[in-house]
Amino acid sequence: MDNFWTVKILRFVSVFFLGSVCIAMYFYPGGNIHDPEQIGYSFTHNFLSDLGGYQSHSDEVNFISGFFFNVSMFLFILVGVAFFYVPILFKGDSVNYRLASGGSALFLVGTVFFSGVGLTPYDLYLDLHVFFAVNAFRFLVPASLLYFIVLLRSSVDTRFALMTGLYLLCVAAYVGYQIMGGNPFESAGEMVRQATLQKLIVIASVVNIFSLSFAFEHQARLKAES
Repeated sequence: MDNFWTVKILRFVSVFFLGSVCIAMYFYPGGNIHDPEQIGYSFTHNFLSDLGGYQSHSDEVNFISGFFFNVSMFLFILVGVAFFYVPILFKGDSVNYRLASGGSALFLVGTVFFSGVGLTPYDLYLDLHVFFAVNAFRFLVPASLLYFIVLLRSSVDTRFALMTGLYLLCVAAYVGYQIMGGNPFESAGEMVRQATLQKLIVIASVVNIFSLSFAFEHQARLKAES
């Protein structure tokens, strides 16, 4: 059961999300917040949230893209549930167990916010959608910090801790830019910067979750051998 949640679910959601986003991008009708005439989806001119709208910015029905994107976002709730099985793997060290428990609670809140993004299409529930999208990453900063410490203190291969540490720096920098950056609705240049950075941090987040599944698998083996 532990292996199912801490390894298989993390890998499944990661792969499913990336595949679903690729499909959603392919079927996106077109348009962005500054140019409704844009053809198709642009990596630099569209936010990921554009994929989940009831309609595209070109005012066309966006059913296929919306379905795949919103379902893939909603499934992140499974990642949050999976993290509640992780602290058990570190129960042999009381400090690591407490740190992992705190990190898992924060990961759960963050993934609930990601699921909220999928449940609130931007063109129907803009304020709530923005609230979920902006704050989701802010919970991942302390969550990643706690798990970075856990992995450093554990017997898991150091490369997994370094991966999480690198992700921690990236997500902290991204949250900082969110706070200090301009309004993408007022500037096309700011839209391009934020849309590009958003995709990069999302890719980094998925890679980090996928990497953590191997760290947890390694820790489970060590636990079983002890």
